[in-house]
Amino acid sequence: MPPLIAHIVFSFRVGGLENGMVNLINRLPANQFRHAIVSLTDVDPAFVARIARPDLQVVELHKKPGPGAALFPQMFRTLRVLRPAIVHTRNLAALEMVVPAWAAGVSVRIHGEHGRDVDDPHGDRAKPRWVRRAYSPFVTQYIALSRELENYLTARVGIANRRVSLFCNGVDATRFHPAERGRNSLEGSPFNDPALCVVGTVGRLQAVKDQLGLVKAFSLIAGQLPNLRLVIVGEGGMRGAIESAVRDAGLVSKVWLAGERADVPDVMRSLDIFTLPSIAEGISNTVLEAMASGLPVVATAVGGTPELVCEGETGTLVPASDPQRLAAALAGLARDPARIAAFGHAARQRIEAEFSLDAMVARYGNLYSRALEGSTRRA
Repeated sequence: MPPLIAHIVFSFRVGGLENGMVNLINRLPANQFRHAIVSLTDVDPAFVARIARPDLQVVELHKKPGPGAALFPQMFRTLRVLRPAIVHTRNLAALEMVVPAWAAGVSVRIHGEHGRDVDDPHGDRAKPRWVRRAYSPFVTQYIALSRELENYLTARVGIANRRVSLFCNGVDATRFHPAERGRNSLEGSPFNDPALCVVGTVGRLQAVKDQLGLVKAFSLIAGQLPNLRLVIVGEGGMRGAIESAVRDAGLVSKVWLAGERADVPDVMRSLDIFTLPSIAEGISNTVLEAMASGLPVVATAVGGTPELVCEGETGTLVPASDPQRLAAALAGLARDPARIAAFGHAARQRIEAEFSLDAMVARYGNLYSRALEGSTRRA
């Protein structure tokens, strides 16, 4: 049987990290690897259903709040049953599971850094660095999804360069493609009138994504641009606060909180401008999807986003947590349809040239195969 990869994550629900896993698992050859998803908490069955692999194994450990070490015995038993050849943990919340993986005899333990949380957007806090350093002896190989994260691991955490591989995400440029004639109508949207200019964002409603800052920025320009509208797609703990901010600003008729949508490609084709106001990011899948959809991007210059968005060519970059600068960038673009079209065309070309999904999958497949070969030689 092909070797099994156990992908360990904190949770498996709609999100950029998880979407990347879906693409990877679906596209790696079935005769090369098998897959299991081990969630420390729980999974969304509807999201799991997007994985078209009948041999996929899914395990939920229902972790309670508190130290992750309390889950070590359960994770050890789980891995002894699954018997994976590779464990691939993702982000700090799952990193410590490399210890029970080591104890269970898994010789290849890969850890991926996809981004940081809102409490450490620039990697300045000492404790997360100490934690990463403490667990580094149990990790055989790291994957950083942006050059900024690669530099963080090597220069600030102290991981040797040879142990860190830089992999950028890829995007399905067939599924995400530009609308044929202007933007498309979207089922359920109140903003399908072609006379409108629709700005949109897609992501979990979390503080780190700063949709509250986006609402503030939009409120600064909504009166100046009567045809401008804002769509916020996603669900999460910040929904109530965002709804309150929209009501308080008197923008209920101009802002649509669309909730979680399964038709994100259609969402992208219903927009004129995509925006990502995050306080911290790794490499954003939604930025790649927007670019593949032929949209200009106005985003904060955090994490790996400047590696995707070319200032003045495919979009505009602004500082994080600066609603005034975000508002100015959105307004400037909304007033210039020719620039919207030019940026969107250049964004699509950049995706086709540099961010192929097939290339991403090949990089992961090669890394997994090399790691297994190296493990066999050492054994």
